[in-house]
Amino acid sequence: MSTEAPSEADTPPLGPASPSPASSGAGRRRLPRLLPHLGLLPFFGYLAVFLLWPTYLVLIGAFQDGRGRPTLRNIRTVTTSDYLHGFVRSIEVSATTALAGSVLGALLAWAVAESRPDGLLRRVTVASCGVLAQFGGVMLAFAFLATFGFNGVVTLFLQNHLGVNVFSGGTWLYGLTGLVVVYTYFQIPLMLIVFLPAVDNLRPEWREASTSLGGSTWAYWRYVAGPALAPSFLGAALLLFANAFSSYATAAALVSQGSPIVPLQIGNFLTSEVALGQAGAGKALALGMIVVVAVVMSLYALVQRKAATWLR
Repeated sequence: MSTEAPSEADTPPLGPASPSPASSGAGRRRLPRLLPHLGLLPFFGYLAVFLLWPTYLVLIGAFQDGRGRPTLRNIRTVTTSDYLHGFVRSIEVSATTALAGSVLGALLAWAVAESRPDGLLRRVTVASCGVLAQFGGVMLAFAFLATFGFNGVVTLFLQNHLGVNVFSGGTWLYGLTGLVVVYTYFQIPLMLIVFLPAVDNLRPEWREASTSLGGSTWAYWRYVAGPALAPSFLGAALLLFANAFSSYATAAALVSQGSPIVPLQIGNFLTSEVALGQAGAGKALALGMIVVVAVVMSLYALVQRKAATWLR
């Protein structure tokens, strides 16, 4: 019997084992599931660069001095009465405009919802609100100054033809009152965009059932439509509050003297020659704004969870 050794051609090659058909098949099945999520990478990159990284810099800078050493001086600086009053004024302006914008915007949304779904009025109103909700910053401030400023069109018309001086009681447009008026201008269309889907979701069967059971219009809104819309209304109002609280460009272009609200105070710390070298105090103010907005948006998320039960 021959005991011939195996030839070189019969010897299996040395090296890493080739993947089994099962493992390669699992990899091919996993790849199609991951491909749709690749579209989120630009969003997460944008989020990291323009939100997470600036937030990190604010958190670190609020507790550092000009040389990068740990300190609480910035926190003590912004907890003085002047800067605390700035927070109070910012919250007052934001709450006032959020309340006015949410009420007026909700009424506008209800009027639009009562119109024909494919009608011209609805299309024009929704499209206009989509534009006006983004019409903020320096452009909006200039529009109000050109209309209601010292030499504005409406101001000169009322003064020359009717003898009415709109600034007889003070320069209201250039202070907190003006901010409330201007902020409310872009809060109303934003409220319509956010709140209209909830109003459209009210089912006609609910109204018919209430009427068939002898309920009046007040009873329908009190016991049916009101509770159904309340979470969405409150969530939209919180969103409007955060929108006004963080606005800067409109106030910077409109307010002529002083820094009555926190965003202007932060800008003063970062750009003014008087506050040169106090960027840490500005970051401490920004940290306070982050805390306020985080609380508001947390409440917004909780309210939206409640509203989702009615929008299914």
